[in-house]
Amino acid sequence: MSACSVTLEPGRLRGTVAAPPSKSAAHRAILCAALAAIFAPREEASVLSPLDLSDDIRATLGAVRALGAETVSENGVCTLRRGVRPEGAVTLDCCESGSTLRFLIPIAAALGVPAVFTGRGRLPGRPIGLYAELLPQHGVRCRTEGGLPFSIEGRLTPGVFALPGNVSSQFITGLLFALPLLSGDSEIVLTTPLESAAYVEMTVQAMADFGVAVTRTEGGWRIPGNQRYSPRRYTVEGDWSQAAFFLAAGALGGDVLVTGVRRDSLQGDKAIAELLAQGGARLTWEADGLRCTADAWHGIGVDASQIPDLVPILAAAFSLAEGDTVIFHAERLRLKESDRLAAMARGLSAFGADVRETADGLVLRGTPSLRGGEAEGANDHRVVMSLAVAALRAAGPCTVTDAGSIRKSYPGFFHDYTALGGVAHGSSIGLGD
Repeated sequence: MSACSVTLEPGRLRGTVAAPPSKSAAHRAILCAALAAIFAPREEASVLSPLDLSDDIRATLGAVRALGAETVSENGVCTLRRGVRPEGAVTLDCCESGSTLRFLIPIAAALGVPAVFTGRGRLPGRPIGLYAELLPQHGVRCRTEGGLPFSIEGRLTPGVFALPGNVSSQFITGLLFALPLLSGDSEIVLTTPLESAAYVEMTVQAMADFGVAVTRTEGGWRIPGNQRYSPRRYTVEGDWSQAAFFLAAGALGGDVLVTGVRRDSLQGDKAIAELLAQGGARLTWEADGLRCTADAWHGIGVDASQIPDLVPILAAAFSLAEGDTVIFHAERLRLKESDRLAAMARGLSAFGADVRETADGLVLRGTPSLRGGEAEGANDHRVVMSLAVAALRAAGPCTVTDAGSIRKSYPGFFHDYTALGGVAHGSSIGLGD
């Protein structure tokens, strides 16, 4: 097995855990604050908190520094103010962060900054061809061999931007961030129905929080030009995507209270509560947060078109439900940090689950417990964390490779897992042998 593996013992998680700051909200706040800083007097600053310095967030902070925002991060607080604007081309290393890449390409184009975008892992092969087709229609020259490195030159011009709604919502978010900076008005027109709509709603709300307005139309958005983002103090809400792992652990025989998540959040992944409840879990809002406990547990149908990031943990949890669970409209998961459909099917099967891949999802025939064993984490943070939750209901130890990949989004996951009573061994992630 990989030197960077974790071995997990069967058990139950019980207690209280604070959801980490939302990675999706943090990306958006950083970019709005950076765009405010670039055009604001140096004495005006934005202050964001709390901020968890995962690898993806570090990638975004590095990119905005290269574009002219100064960032200082300490004890979960990040201050952004005007730094030194680049005089020539910049290289923006997006590491493995698809959000960083797809958000920053049109932003750099709107700023007129020549840029080369690089990355590693599976990021160089993840789709960005839509920008190569769209941006040259609006004054930006693009060079690519089909992935990364991806180079741009020229300044983005306003107009009508037509694109499919069933591609990654990150393309839409990137354009929404950039178009208000242009000298004239623009419009985004969707040519197919919108998927992952909640992520776009989060973007529009973050922009409004920083003083920039867009208008929803029947087919997309109208974006007035000549706008400026305003510095502000901003609180990053708790992450429903990460809370999902511990809520699912509660459904698998535990009793977990997750604090820091907002009941009125725009995050699409708050749907985890409704989906677990459909499966028979007992979820209760308390003064401090949301509690999930064990109850009857049975399979359900899951349309994943609006909640793709929940599929790995839903697969892990419902592999242990009575009856069948069918997850569908999840084909975009094949283009994530791993092919998440294949990775979850392999990983859960290695532990003894009955899982079958389909073209756009998974079919899980529930079993009362898993047998344990060894599984590949596919260098994918969500796969690793989901398999760790499934391991709670195994008859013996479960080992998962690539455990260090959790640093991409949730560096403290195993700390929280063990604080709730889980048993995990892995020196490479700070847990000891």
